[in-house]
Amino acid sequence: MHGRRSKTTPTLLAVLAAAALVAGCTSGTTAGPSGPVAGSSDSGSGKSGGGATTGVLNVGMPNGPQTNNSNPFLGTSAGASLGYRFMIYEPLVMLNGVRPSDKGVPWLATAWDWADNYKKLTLTIRDNVSWSDGKPLTAEDVAYTFDLMKKTEALNINAIPFRDITTTGNQVELTFPSSQFVNQTKILQQFVIPKHIWSTVKDPSTWTDQQPVGSGPYTLKSFTTQTVTLTRRDSYWKDLPQVSELRYTSYNDNTAQTTALASGASEWSFVFMPNYKQIYIAKDPQHNNLWFPSGLGIHGLWLNTAKKPLDNPALRRAINLVVDREAIFVQAESSLYPKIESPTGIPLPAGEPYLAPEYKDARLAVDIDAAKKELTDGGFTFDGDTLKDPSGKPVKITLTDPAGWSDYLTGLAIIKESLKKIGIAADVRTQTVDAWTSAVNNGDFDAVLHWTNSGATPYDMYENIMDGSLLKPLGKAATGGNFGRFKSDDATKALNQYANAADDATRTDALNKLEKIMVEQVPVVPTSAAPIGAEYSTKHWTGWPDESNPYGPPQPTQPNSLDVVLHLKPAS
Repeated sequence: MHGRRSKTTPTLLAVLAAAALVAGCTSGTTAGPSGPVAGSSDSGSGKSGGGATTGVLNVGMPNGPQTNNSNPFLGTSAGASLGYRFMIYEPLVMLNGVRPSDKGVPWLATAWDWADNYKKLTLTIRDNVSWSDGKPLTAEDVAYTFDLMKKTEALNINAIPFRDITTTGNQVELTFPSSQFVNQTKILQQFVIPKHIWSTVKDPSTWTDQQPVGSGPYTLKSFTTQTVTLTRRDSYWKDLPQVSELRYTSYNDNTAQTTALASGASEWSFVFMPNYKQIYIAKDPQHNNLWFPSGLGIHGLWLNTAKKPLDNPALRRAINLVVDREAIFVQAESSLYPKIESPTGIPLPAGEPYLAPEYKDARLAVDIDAAKKELTDGGFTFDGDTLKDPSGKPVKITLTDPAGWSDYLTGLAIIKESLKKIGIAADVRTQTVDAWTSAVNNGDFDAVLHWTNSGATPYDMYENIMDGSLLKPLGKAATGGNFGRFKSDDATKALNQYANAADDATRTDALNKLEKIMVEQVPVVPTSAAPIGAEYSTKHWTGWPDESNPYGPPQPTQPNSLDVVLHLKPAS
């Protein structure tokens, strides 16, 4: 998976996986597409030998050779890339990204109480939890975790504005200068580190944490560039998982990872695979499964609104009306990523509770005639099969994504053909990942397929797309979002209204305004929902989340992956 698929993923993967899709993907952000991942010439064939009879679960990711780094704060560490950090370091509250409105499950915190319009949080910390070195976990550890983030910008990836952090007995009180409604899940989902270990570290932002001490049920047994093995510890505070050993293999690329899944050498992964029914499901239809639910983030065509004629909302609305999302779903994404249906860009069903009344039943559809009317009403003209902008110049757009990101590039080819139908000449151009990332950040593009952030509400997605506080002039890096340089004072006001609202009615009003701006001004053309999915085998282990039991995202790099492992039972 590429990039920050899940900035979360953790941001792609994503990478979103996103890889910032997602990549591979972070807790709140999201992820990029899934093309091949650079790495060594070793394809990483992986060893089988797992299964319920031995208590072993084989996990894989297509992320290439890893360096020995288990620092849970660093999205570039092996712990983050493969997802095993969440087996060692536990959250305060276990949350469900598939059903973001569900109440969290008490974990290291048994209770959490917000006050003063989300400017104050009181956490009650669980008793009788021990670190893997035997020392007790206390409220002091929780306070230290947040204090370290407050003092170390590189560890505070969500830029939480901490004010005071104090402890009284088994309680921790946090205060903030402004409402943290939009950050509440990020704060509650925070993993906890041991003060007695980390307080001795000179620079926690670069520390490789090669012998991690956590409160989770697993400890690091061995590390190689290809395979990381975790073993179960007996002193865990909850009922012990039935998986006694986790083996994480980092395959060199998507092809190697897919081959390992098809053969059974890998039992759990998050990888994009074309023709998945043929190359994966059909190899063992009784046991090979996948589930790719959507969260509240999307993939879309980001349009550079600082460039003419893309600064014209009529052109952006017309593009939105001609993009063939069904073709993208079938051809580019192999029917794997969830469809996007709402013109608000909010994925369904996760976002159903957030839809404004006027958009409850609205659905995206190709409409060439409506697109042409948008254009002519907006001052564009047609000269035969050529669209000309209001100044009389033919409209030409360059569509850009990294070489090797096959799903995105197929999507761009489909979009190019769609644009022809309204007289737009489009070219598809590829770049290296680094060059493309730099170009996106600096606004040196016309249009790119890219992911958005995601979170517990649509706020994170809309902030990523429209927030004026993220707006940078062309040539200056906009690393935080608003890559399309979308300028809307109304959008920025609505985002601030949502973030600082004192009641649900005010938040609903703000979100309705943001949906209207998205529909009418189209800063990004939604193409698909961003999945937080996985492939998994039921041959040896059952209890995986799926559509019938959506207790959490199945992706192995998500914060709830520990909860998935704790649900697993031997198949026989």
